[in-house]
Amino acid sequence: MLGFSRSPPLPELPVRWWCCWDRIVATDEQKIRCRKGCSMNLIVAMTGASGALATKLLIEKSQWPVTLVASKMGRVVYEQEVGAFTELEALASTVWKDGDLTATIASGSVPTVGMVILPCSANTLGKVGAGIADSLVTRAAHCQLKEGRKVVLCVREAPWTLMNTQSAATVAAAGGIIMPISPPFYMTQGRNPDEVSLTELLGHYVDHVLSLFGQEAPSTWADVR
Repeated sequence: MLGFSRSPPLPELPVRWWCCWDRIVATDEQKIRCRKGCSMNLIVAMTGASGALATKLLIEKSQWPVTLVASKMGRVVYEQEVGAFTELEALASTVWKDGDLTATIASGSVPTVGMVILPCSANTLGKVGAGIADSLVTRAAHCQLKEGRKVVLCVREAPWTLMNTQSAATVAAAGGIIMPISPPFYMTQGRNPDEVSLTELLGHYVDHVLSLFGQEAPSTWADVR
């Protein structure tokens, strides 16, 4: 890792290169500057399922600037489980309303890192699997899939019906990744369960999600086995 006693100037490199490697940035200030200048965003969509804290953690941990879109119930659930939705919006570089189908992410011509739907409701899973694009969340997912980009659906539903399973299989066949919100409990092995927080468990989970897009996870099974 690089270490600096003071903030050095950013190197004269293409913005995208620096952003993709911003884990080597020495200071938080530089990382913020990198995010502001990044040429591609990660789309983060949230829908009306529980698990909203994971959305906040993922946006905070993302090495890419985030384009945020939330369904009406996604906003409601966030405020029930975490806090004011405006605080989540402040973490994103761009925020769109779910009903705005004129948004940039409603077109596949706009380059992105990919898309995460977190949390993903069973309803949203079903719509994506059926090719329904009647909201910005589902339209953006459709665009990312048709462009061959990575789309991760973090489904928060249990148990699953046959329809859920069939929808998940269809999305996977189309190139999407189905990643239920199932924290890696093995990352806390050997510790007192009473000392492990929900934030920590979900933090490990979103690290795994981000690693699917190429971001280096701070710790893996290799570090705890």
